[in-house]
Amino acid sequence: MKDKIVVYQGVEGAYSHLACNKLFPDSILKAKISFYDSMQAVEKGDADFAVIPIENSSAGRVEEIYKLVPKMQLNIIGEHFQPIKHSLLACKGVKKESLKTVSSHPQALAQCANNIKKLNLEEIPKFDTAGSAKELQQTKEKTHGVIASSFSAEIYNLEILDENFADYEGNVTRFIILSKSATIPSFNEDKLYITSLLFTVKNIPASLYKALGGFATNGIDLIKLESYSDVGSLYSTQFHVDMYGHIEEQRLIYALDELRFFSEDIKIIGVYERNEHWNVLDINQ
Repeated sequence: MKDKIVVYQGVEGAYSHLACNKLFPDSILKAKISFYDSMQAVEKGDADFAVIPIENSSAGRVEEIYKLVPKMQLNIIGEHFQPIKHSLLACKGVKKESLKTVSSHPQALAQCANNIKKLNLEEIPKFDTAGSAKELQQTKEKTHGVIASSFSAEIYNLEILDENFADYEGNVTRFIILSKSATIPSFNEDKLYITSLLFTVKNIPASLYKALGGFATNGIDLIKLESYSDVGSLYSTQFHVDMYGHIEEQRLIYALDELRFFSEDIKIIGVYERNEHWNVLDINQ
């Protein structure tokens, strides 16, 4: 993956940047203002891949992504689970006792609420974690701290006052890797896969129930089912499904045949190897 261009949403030091650094250490990493801009860069050929967060173990799904997925002309070629480790940062030489305020993304503030309360700090919500660190580097406020990654501290020359500032451990974000070209790995019985697809149900009674019936009868486990409504409508007609299995597996072939009978506009948006992190999640459920 050397010399490939990889884009992410945010600024340098963001958790998305950290995920890109892990996945593509030898590539050119570029920050984009929004998720839409990141996807557009890949669609237009200005970047080879986009690394996008899709859900978090504490905060749930990233709703904006699920709204963008049906509109994109991209393919999911992989997934990555990035541990989220919040640190309390400040300017060099500053002590915890000197802090009066703290800023970060609202989710990061919520995930560190107990520790913030212990220090009696006033919370200041910001657009993102790394952006808060970048801003502190510029303002150099001695009574202000930020919650971000230790990676941000390295980039913006800040002091790490507490490397594990979150109230609870085990916070993880699931990222998807997007590409303009569809790269489907050959089926290997010794490996586990995920297939992601979009489909629109036909206008018949109990269409969704009937469309999904083939997955149950063929032993296909669904990981996620998201619904979408057309603009100006309150009815869900399009669905996004993530499932365990490869499109070359006979049981999935049978399930998709049944799906086609009760649906229309089926679009496979990704077939990729299942990340081993799912094994940990399955054990803990």
